[in-house]
Amino acid sequence: MKKLISVKNVDEAQKQGEKVIYIDSDTIITPSAKDAARASEIEFSTETPACDAKSSSEEKSSESVKACENKSSCDGMASELAKACDGGIDADTIYKVFKAMMDKGLLDGILDSVSNKPYTAESDSNGLKVVRGKSVKLEVLDTGNPNDKVFYQEIVNADDGCSMNAGFITIEDCKFDWETACEEIYYVVEGTLTVAVNGKVYTANSGDSVFFPKGAKLEFGSPDKMKAFYVTY
Repeated sequence: MKKLISVKNVDEAQKQGEKVIYIDSDTIITPSAKDAARASEIEFSTETPACDAKSSSEEKSSESVKACENKSSCDGMASELAKACDGGIDADTIYKVFKAMMDKGLLDGILDSVSNKPYTAESDSNGLKVVRGKSVKLEVLDTGNPNDKVFYQEIVNADDGCSMNAGFITIEDCKFDWETACEEIYYVVEGTLTVAVNGKVYTANSGDSVFFPKGAKLEFGSPDKMKAFYVTY
């Protein structure tokens, strides 16, 4: 619907001390209104006032925060923020939005993805530590052969005040020699682990556990892709 600007609108603007009347492409200005505006030194402008833009952005951001607080998830939050920012948004508004997201734990995944930490964990002052297995980022284990696909990540060690070490290891379609520097226990999570020692090959499948004494010389391997949780002492 077209918006009509008449002499009455110009008179009201003059009484309020306004020097600019903001309009858009759907606004119709009557000839008499133009004359009245010219006489009152009032201009017509298609530019959105800064204060209105800020107010609009704050309202949109506030709606996003409320939507986030009322839902277990916040799908579309990024889209809402982008729309809010189109009209301009200040630091305080941004803080309120992200504070609400942090309170709901909606930023955890995003922050973890840009973190240098190899995994996400929660800990208690008494030494308790909970590591989120799906967040663990594995790194290359040097077997002496650059073609070997062997990866690992320690999640418990001396940094935690622990005398044991523990972590995850994966072996994909390769074999390599290994000598245990301490006692080790492996729990096969998935795939097949092969261990060759004294001319005999032992096979451990998903759900199986393997113990190695200190100083054991053996050959680790897997014909597929094996993942295991290990503890050393």
